[in-house]
Amino acid sequence: MVQIKLKRVYDDMDPSDGLRVFVDRLWPRGMKKTSFHYDIWAKDITPSPELRTWFHQDPEKRWDEFASLYKKELAGSGAVKAFIESIRTHPIVTLLYASKEKEHNHARILKEFLDSLI
Repeated sequence: MVQIKLKRVYDDMDPSDGLRVFVDRLWPRGMKKTSFHYDIWAKDITPSPELRTWFHQDPEKRWDEFASLYKKELAGSGAVKAFIESIRTHPIVTLLYASKEKEHNHARILKEFLDSLI
């Protein structure tokens, strides 16, 4: 069974992170490529650019609908199935995200979605 954890990209790397998967479509602000350590950059399982743009226009009011729409994108994605197969052999997988918002971000939705399938 795979344990999935969440962590901001700006937090220190730790051996207990296991497989580190960057789950944002855009490179994190202020992060140098030489100082950010990740094993996989999973752009294909992030929210579509259109959904992300729509959500960021009014995140407080659109959170619930965003979560629902993102789950639909994930459910219909072949990339998610391939991703699950690629992480199955790792006991710990840490999803890395850049958002300042720890509760209302796509990585949390992704974690819940993956937890329901693994």
